[in-house]
Amino acid sequence: GARMVQMARCLNIEVIELNYLETQTPDLQEVERVLKDKTISHVACVHCETTTGILNPIQEIGRLVKAAGKIWIVDAMSSFGGVPMDMAELEIDFLISSANKCIQGVPGFGFILAKRDCLEACKGLARSDSLDLYDQWNTMEQHNGKWRFTSPTHVVRAFYQALLELETEGGVAARYQRYLQNQQTLSKGMQQLGFELVLGEECPQSPIITTFLYPTAEKFSFQSFYETLKKSGYVIYPGKVTDLNCFRIGNIGEVYIHDIEGLLAAIASYCENHLNQAVTV
Repeated sequence: GARMVQMARCLNIEVIELNYLETQTPDLQEVERVLKDKTISHVACVHCETTTGILNPIQEIGRLVKAAGKIWIVDAMSSFGGVPMDMAELEIDFLISSANKCIQGVPGFGFILAKRDCLEACKGLARSDSLDLYDQWNTMEQHNGKWRFTSPTHVVRAFYQALLELETEGGVAARYQRYLQNQQTLSKGMQQLGFELVLGEECPQSPIITTFLYPTAEKFSFQSFYETLKKSGYVIYPGKVTDLNCFRIGNIGEVYIHDIEGLLAAIASYCENHLNQAVTV
């Protein structure tokens, strides 16, 4: 959410920010109270926070947003294609996602799913030529899918292939189950190794990414941990993006249970050789 606030302020858009701890979901009572402000026209929320892996309650927030008569925008960059969702049921006006992440394409373009009337209402309101959503949509409508500027042909072709593979896997529901099994296997194995989850049981954990606190052992060095795993063939996120001393491990992509088990074995070896902790998973 912090990036959305930053972008809005760069474009001189007045914004009210509801800020919470990284391990908290939005306070629905506070959301409802703030939505009484008549000057608010749009509400935006991130579905899956990749800082910790928490899933925000977009269904409950969406009900409040629509009851207040606001436009509802959901950033589903790291959840769309990997977590089942129904735009109509969730009353989403604009959903934003990416060619990579859960779709498992390659990075290169984002896409937006929008209600047609909401999209048409954007005409003439863009504050950036390159990010003129209505003009891009209208150009595609009028010119057989033409991009206004240079088309990312290779990324689009990869995206098409990724969609075919998603369909072959059994759709979003099947991919969600694979990601969920990955995440649960990883969490259980890491806890057996003595690592502590950042998100407690009361927090809605996504199947996308899992965050762990640094071990309390004085000998632990994240850089050493990272480099050791990399030499074993496992690359995790190279640093933290929160105020907590923690690290993140992704559960998505072309990753299966045997990959998670191999990673856990590599981490067990690190603990034994570098932290003098003999553990098994």
